[in-house]
Amino acid sequence: MAKPWETLDRVETPDGTLELRRRGDGDFLITQDGRVLMNSQARRSEEALGTRAMEAVCAAAAPRVLVAGLGMGCTLRAILDAAPGAARVVVAELNPIVVAWCRGALGELTGSAVADPRVEVVEGDVADVIAGAAAGAFEAVVLDLYFGPPPGAPPRDRWFGRQALHRIVHALTPGGVLAIWAEDVDPAFVRALERAGFEVETHRPGRGGRRHGIYIARRR
Repeated sequence: MAKPWETLDRVETPDGTLELRRRGDGDFLITQDGRVLMNSQARRSEEALGTRAMEAVCAAAAPRVLVAGLGMGCTLRAILDAAPGAARVVVAELNPIVVAWCRGALGELTGSAVADPRVEVVEGDVADVIAGAAAGAFEAVVLDLYFGPPPGAPPRDRWFGRQALHRIVHALTPGGVLAIWAEDVDPAFVRALERAGFEVETHRPGRGGRRHGIYIARRR
């Protein structure tokens, strides 16, 4: 018989109630208003996102990487495992409580990824970090938000719209990589990435069960 879920923490945010739940010793959920956002037992697409992003910039001896959001830290852990020792990783997380969870109850899940000396945590919206970035500030931008690009990526979408993509192009080095997690692959968003100046590959990691999508887009 499965053990019941225990709520470890709960906080109200502008987007709804965030909760961290645990079952047993190492099974975690992050929920928002009851909807599951992340499950520690189903993280293959997040890990694949981080690994493929770093594989795409493997020529850089000291890659500068921007990743958002933090979530359970699984994407960050995959990035760090694949990154060289000289890498620098900036993590943007909108909700400070998520950072606290990753430093606390979730730390063991990822080997305390946020404590890695290569990591700098910024509590804020990644859209603002990108808008304030210098030209060519990053070799890779990795977006693992709770919700991926909406169908068709409306032009004014803060994270995935036309203006947002052009800001990311500005923040990337030539040949730099934008990696995005999505609930599914959307051909219309692929075309939007291409119009913004990217060469795009899409992937759906895994073989069975729910298979989420990954975009790997290289700046021309």
